[in-house]
Amino acid sequence: MAVTYVHHRISAAPRQWQGLADWLAGRQAQLAPANGALYGVWRSQIGRPRDELTAMTVWSGPVTAAQAQAVLIDGAPDLLAVTSEAMMPTLRPADARPPVRQGNYAFRWFITPEEDWPEFLDLCAEAWPGFESAYDSQVIGLWRGTSGLNETAIAAPANMTPSKGICSLLVTRRPNLAMWERSKLPEGAAEAAVRETLSRRYDLCTWTVVYTTTLLTAVDSADRARWT
Repeated sequence: MAVTYVHHRISAAPRQWQGLADWLAGRQAQLAPANGALYGVWRSQIGRPRDELTAMTVWSGPVTAAQAQAVLIDGAPDLLAVTSEAMMPTLRPADARPPVRQGNYAFRWFITPEEDWPEFLDLCAEAWPGFESAYDSQVIGLWRGTSGLNETAIAAPANMTPSKGICSLLVTRRPNLAMWERSKLPEGAAEAAVRETLSRRYDLCTWTVVYTTTLLTAVDSADRARWT
């Protein structure tokens, strides 16, 4: 049976993001009867509002974004708004084990013309091994939206309608924010080749945006920095 992931963009009341995050992290018992599980909860680092959380859930049975959202946030305290996007995994992840290591998590959304999607995947597969080895980093997953493009969920411009291309989400982990910057500035021929491959992938897209986060559900260390 196909596994469905759902990305949730969650806005908390002013200064209440931590309490809401703790509440979301305790939702496993409510998700499990519906064949769901919490994949992770992230806080904003750079590029999104202070009181916004990113959550992902994973479901072993058929589910819509609205259904997943309803189970996840039922009774949530200090919740202002939420939008959700259902997705299917592509090249990664190979299984539904959640990320557990703290770090700098980049969420990058793409809109890619459908005719360029196979090449987009090929370029990802080509670049990822070199990227991971050069920067002590991991590609957590690349997901494709399953129900067209929800511009509100991904903060895309209004003119990027579902007919304009394939919506996908790439999540990568780096040890820290410094390595995120470092990965953009190649040193040596091998790193330059990786960057060239990734640049070709970017050039296929009609639109892309990235923001960075840290993992609130990490098991190794807590992020206590004041980012926003």
